[in-house]
Amino acid sequence: MKLYKTRRMVLLNMENQYVRIPDEWDSLLNRPDLHQYLQTAEFDSVSVEDAASMIRDELLPPIGTQEIWASGVTYYRSREARMDEAKKSGGSDFYDRVYDAERPELFFKATPHRVAGSGEAVRIRKDSHWNVPEPELTLLVNAAGKIIGYTVGNDMSSRDIEGENPLYLPQAKTYDRSAAIGPCLFISESPLSDTSVIGLEIWRDGVVVFQEEIALNQMKRKPDELVRYLYRESSFPAGCFLMTGTGIVPPNDFTLQHEDEIRITIEPIGTLVNVVE
Repeated sequence: MKLYKTRRMVLLNMENQYVRIPDEWDSLLNRPDLHQYLQTAEFDSVSVEDAASMIRDELLPPIGTQEIWASGVTYYRSREARMDEAKKSGGSDFYDRVYDAERPELFFKATPHRVAGSGEAVRIRKDSHWNVPEPELTLLVNAAGKIIGYTVGNDMSSRDIEGENPLYLPQAKTYDRSAAIGPCLFISESPLSDTSVIGLEIWRDGVVVFQEEIALNQMKRKPDELVRYLYRESSFPAGCFLMTGTGIVPPNDFTLQHEDEIRITIEPIGTLVNVVE
């Protein structure tokens, strides 16, 4: 089941039939019986044509008052990249150690007003010259700490700022429209298969300039583990989103440019599309 948030309504797509969900977004996501409610309640139907029009023209990021958090160095490729970028600052072994440590790296990423949805623009910092997207499976976790859904996430990152000093991580990661999620929430009672693939394409002037994919089973840290650590000493009354790290890192000589188009696909969720402003 897929939930879309549009300017006019919340849409549920179940087996290519669309209905209107009357509930307020945050309350809906924190229903203890969410999956059963969406499957069995009677809702007003919406035509496929009207739903497609709203998803195309009025789509919003699928977020209410939730915070977005993120986890780092959960894939071996990310470990390598972080060690490489931090060599000059003397911080490279930090990332090696956190990859093998019991405690994961978790950090605050974005408040809702800094988040872009699919079809909206993301940004690169004016004071950075080395910027990349980080395509990530993103968990929707309710207030009780239960994973209830999934979306596609883009953790925009300024690699030169983070590499200059690990203490600059918040500036490298958190700024206006440094995070994007969408296009929808995939609501499922069972975990997403670890054979699912994350695919990244970066388009420039109509040409693909970078393309790569990775399966979720390459992630060392598992979703439940990350959520348990995040919820140890923090409460989230409306739930939260948790980006689970990236295993796709463009080469060191690559940086995003204005007007690049970023496409991140995770099936069965869909494709998150953003243009760099």
